[in-house]
Amino acid sequence: MNLIAIFVGGGLGSLCRYGISRLAGEYFKTSFPLGTFLANLLSCLILAIATIYLSGKLSGNMALKLFIITGFCGGFSTFSTFSAETFELLKHGNYLVALLNIVISVVVGVSLIFFILKKHG
Repeated sequence: MNLIAIFVGGGLGSLCRYGISRLAGEYFKTSFPLGTFLANLLSCLILAIATIYLSGKLSGNMALKLFIITGFCGGFSTFSTFSAETFELLKHGNYLVALLNIVISVVVGVSLIFFILKKHG
């Protein structure tokens, strides 16, 4: 059952990431990889909130934890796409945008999780 939870969660997360990337690309014309950035930040937010709720009433539900945290958040966020997009920015001489992508993504993502979990920890 746990493997099915991870599989389904990962598939849904990947579909959501694809949808956000498509929408961001359609509505915002920028060299900054906004779709991946938004997907990664939303995944951080979902992970932090899920961690809070799964440590409380739902702490014994391993399948739900695996579905949300390992599956959905794992499929929704993407370090490999983040890395590939940053590499493409560097390859095309967009050094400032690449640097901003790295710094903003890491600082905002980690800070988001830190402050949410600290507040409820």
